[in-house]
Amino acid sequence: MKLKNLRWWVIALIALATIINYIDRSALSVLWPDIVKDLFPHKSVLEQKQIYANISIVFILSYAFGQAIFGKIFDWLGTRIGFVLSIGVWSLATAAHAFAQGVLTFSIFRSILGIAEAGNWPGAAKSNADWFPTKERALAQGIFNSGAAIGGIIAIPLIAYLTAFFSWKMVFVIIGITGLLWLIPWIILVKAPPKLHPWITEEEREYILTGQRTSEVEEKEEDEYNPSTSELLTRKESWGVIIASAAIDPIWWLFVFWIPIYLNEVYGMDVKSIGIYGWVPYVGAMIGAWFGGLLAQNRLKAGWNANKTRKLTITLGCAIMLPALLAMADPGAPTNAVIIMAIILFGFQTAIGNVQTLPSDLFGKKAVGTLSGIAGMAAKLGALGLTALVPILTAGGNYTPAFVIGASLAIIAAASVWILIPKIEPLKSKK
Repeated sequence: MKLKNLRWWVIALIALATIINYIDRSALSVLWPDIVKDLFPHKSVLEQKQIYANISIVFILSYAFGQAIFGKIFDWLGTRIGFVLSIGVWSLATAAHAFAQGVLTFSIFRSILGIAEAGNWPGAAKSNADWFPTKERALAQGIFNSGAAIGGIIAIPLIAYLTAFFSWKMVFVIIGITGLLWLIPWIILVKAPPKLHPWITEEEREYILTGQRTSEVEEKEEDEYNPSTSELLTRKESWGVIIASAAIDPIWWLFVFWIPIYLNEVYGMDVKSIGIYGWVPYVGAMIGAWFGGLLAQNRLKAGWNANKTRKLTITLGCAIMLPALLAMADPGAPTNAVIIMAIILFGFQTAIGNVQTLPSDLFGKKAVGTLSGIAGMAAKLGALGLTALVPILTAGGNYTPAFVIGASLAIIAAASVWILIPKIEPLKSKK
């Protein structure tokens, strides 16, 4: 049996995994008002917010650790087994949230969830490098990233809807089971990489492999630059990727973690009201993910090189975020607030897909997962720092300081790419 356009089926499955990933991780923030009433009714608003921040910090720490681990796992075992391990464990961890009784048990289950969910990102980056020619990678990354946005769009109203029929504990069980069901089509469809897959057409196989070469002369796989981890970290280009990731990613997590809490605290919304408003920012994110990928693909087809294309798209995304983040200082009505958030997440997704393709632009396939994992770990450590500061910065319900920091991070992200990666192209060994 031959299946046309197999690479798009693979990226569609990864995008679906990402949707499930974001539903699972968003559940805590959406259900938090109900969880607080059940488990922490006698705590003050500040104490409740600090508990939520502490649990979120545990998740981010575990996520950062997990990205470094799964970067290596995907390089060692490949994407097929890597995704089975990642989504299988995180789905079980999500269901286990139903048994949480307090801060300690929530922290344990969030830690397991964070380690396992982290595999989704280096796994997607490696799948992108394996299954797509260079000119299609930004679009493929945009499709994958749109899964995060779609997950956000679906998660908030879906979870709010489920609370009308089920307790918050049962909601965790239901969404955990959903992830386990995803494993069935993945195991069936993704049998091997493109070179060896029995279902791929010869035309598509040749298209993928030819498009991954850096010149018209066929290069042997061993000629790719696949440095050791220590050597990889001596290259300033690697640090450009790492710093850009560490700066830009906290902006996303600021909204992923705090949109429901922000709407609850600033506008007094309950879970059902959050379900009505909270999905809007993710529409901007979804459109931005597609826009960033299509813009990059369009420019590459028009003859631009990867250096010019990536830098344009990353800079444009950061430039969109900057004024919108500052506008959040006084958004006015809740409708205005969620629309401005949508613009911010549009800019973020325009940029991030191209930031995440940088490892495959710079290094060989066997080093992509490693650099993606390290950059992902740095990104989560940056998000951890901002998350830890939010309860302090927003004491009294004023979120302006957090948004100002976000605007500063957008500038740093763009600057690191321009300064530390003079030219985005496949690197050669210094030896």
